[in-house]
Amino acid sequence: MKTSELIAKDLLKIKAVWFRPEEPFIWASGIKSPIYCDNRLTLTAPEVRTDVEKALAETIREHYPDVEVLMGTSTAGIAHAAIVGHIMRLPMGYVRGSAKDHGKGNQIEGKLEEGQKVVVVEDLISTGGSVIEVVEALRAHKAHVLGVVSIFTYGMQKGLDRLAEANVTNYSLTNFDEIVKAAAEEGYIKQEDIDRLIAFRNNPSDESWIGAATK
Repeated sequence: MKTSELIAKDLLKIKAVWFRPEEPFIWASGIKSPIYCDNRLTLTAPEVRTDVEKALAETIREHYPDVEVLMGTSTAGIAHAAIVGHIMRLPMGYVRGSAKDHGKGNQIEGKLEEGQKVVVVEDLISTGGSVIEVVEALRAHKAHVLGVVSIFTYGMQKGLDRLAEANVTNYSLTNFDEIVKAAAEEGYIKQEDIDRLIAFRNNPSDESWIGAATK
């Protein structure tokens, strides 16, 4: 079984992914979505956690062999960066959403030298904004950011465009299409819901998929 299929089935098995095309979730950005992914649940499921962390380590070894430091996104990427760092025997740290207003005022936590080669560890990518902010903070610290690894990506065009514009490479363990395919095969969603889910992914600002009659 390929990695993207394994991780998709793992996430579905532990109910880290929920589908509600009839009663959409509302993201922090205000986007209405028929799907919600909570990868934090992987941390409480040892077998799935093992699959995820091993796959992240393998992805980093394959695509970023020169990595020297892992940096997790705050907060969801921190635990994954720590576990993968342990597997790979690499130092790790994390990047706050903003600098602290006390102590030394750090935004980047952990030792990071100028010019060190960094891989960012993220849990999921939707529009790409938050992970790009992390990359920019690391670049401002004069780190050499090789790229990003993440557990799941929605594959939204806006996110793909923003990553490309920021010259950020991302490799995700699994993706929206793989999740939807596995969900339909295993009965989590109806086959006729697939078109609505794809319509959302292709254009989140067009809410015509909500309540749309299934064919």
